[in-house]
Amino acid sequence: MATEVGTILSDYSYVWRRAVRSLFDTLINSSEGTLIVDRQAKVVWISEKYAAHFGFADPKIAIGLDCETVVPNSLMREVVKTGKPILLDILETEREPFIVTRLPLKDDNGATIGAIGFALFGQLKALTPLFSQYSRLQAELIATRHALAHTRRARYSLSNFVGTSPASMEVKRLALRAAQVDFPVLLLGETGTGKELIAHAIHGESARADKPFVAVNVAAIPDSLLEVELFGAAAGAYTGADRKGRVGKFELASDGTLFLDEIGDMPLSLQSKLLRVLQEKEFEPLGSNRVVATNARIIAATSVALPELVAARRFRADLYYRLNVLVIRTPPLRKRAHDIAALSDMILDELVAHHHIGRPELSEDALQLLREHAWPGNVRELRNTLERAVIFSDHQCIDANLLVAFVNDIDSTLSAPEFAREHGEARDADINEASYENAMRMFEKRFLGAALRCEGGCVSKAAARIGIGRATFYKKMAALGI
Repeated sequence: MATEVGTILSDYSYVWRRAVRSLFDTLINSSEGTLIVDRQAKVVWISEKYAAHFGFADPKIAIGLDCETVVPNSLMREVVKTGKPILLDILETEREPFIVTRLPLKDDNGATIGAIGFALFGQLKALTPLFSQYSRLQAELIATRHALAHTRRARYSLSNFVGTSPASMEVKRLALRAAQVDFPVLLLGETGTGKELIAHAIHGESARADKPFVAVNVAAIPDSLLEVELFGAAAGAYTGADRKGRVGKFELASDGTLFLDEIGDMPLSLQSKLLRVLQEKEFEPLGSNRVVATNARIIAATSVALPELVAARRFRADLYYRLNVLVIRTPPLRKRAHDIAALSDMILDELVAHHHIGRPELSEDALQLLREHAWPGNVRELRNTLERAVIFSDHQCIDANLLVAFVNDIDSTLSAPEFAREHGEARDADINEASYENAMRMFEKRFLGAALRCEGGCVSKAAARIGIGRATFYKKMAALGI
């Protein structure tokens, strides 16, 4: 009986050894290459075909070399180090990718003494669909990276900041100086004065020009989401979080520039974290213990007076002083009257190209009308005014009588003489010409417009001045066409 058992076990052992040998021979013969390394990840043996693929005419030349020297991007050292197999992977080479499998080699005590790898590409026809999908995904990834790289480059240069007035030239001078250094930049100015354009230009003129430019409008993101937007989050850090986690804008902007627009609206709870990033050049994503290093340059912008927010304890003084290193003030359009003609020409050229229409001209009295207007919405309001004039006017020459109806805070029922008296007292309402509702609408429109002009176009300050909320002010602006 014992003899029979011994015979059976002997047969099992023989079959097992033959199976191992047969599998090894099959993989060697059917694969594109085989590589064996020792416990130091140095090459012990390499098949002739595999060696030739990597430029070794004689396989013996590769013996004793580090695996990475023979096979660039090899992960055999990782298999030796961890003792764990990598059963299916793609090895990129200069000529073509391989599907590879890597297995640890162990002694009788279970200690890893080396590893063996097989390049399987070319013989396993069943993998053809996988390679088709891989090639498609590779092409999509390359296209996406190119598109992403384009969107994260500076879109504007200093030539886009049109104007030769002293105020405009000073902005350009300071922007060029800011591009030569790596300090934080603080852009101050009313809304619509071109702060983001200047941020793009500084990045484009700097040594970081070929790195990402990432912009975040702090005011446009709810406080509850802003931390994740800026610093990212670990997988499952909060309900509804991406299972793979989320990369924040600071990480995306590493080596490049991060533009934080409306920095004055950042909640106090995040200001301390931003200060730490500025000082330590590192941060932790939400719900993670991982420390991420970043050397993104910060350009911040705001349309509100930060010293007043500091005095009201709504903005950290230490963060303000950390940002207040290199300050550039973008002037309001009413202080750049000399630039109105050049700006109008540029805007008209862009509108003509966009709408595919004939190029209208502005008469001298129309230009004078534009120069005398207060422009609480600055360049953005000028663009809006000219766009409406171009779209709705049937004349190739736009004069003051035509343009007055499109100036943003002037009601279309007013005539040119009445426009000239806009800064004076309004005429008495003619009860035969207007209903109570229309009269109140006209009064409210002028009242809100006056509040905006008094506060330089800043909605937050204008709302506070007349005692209503900012959201309410915005709603009224939309309803009244301001």
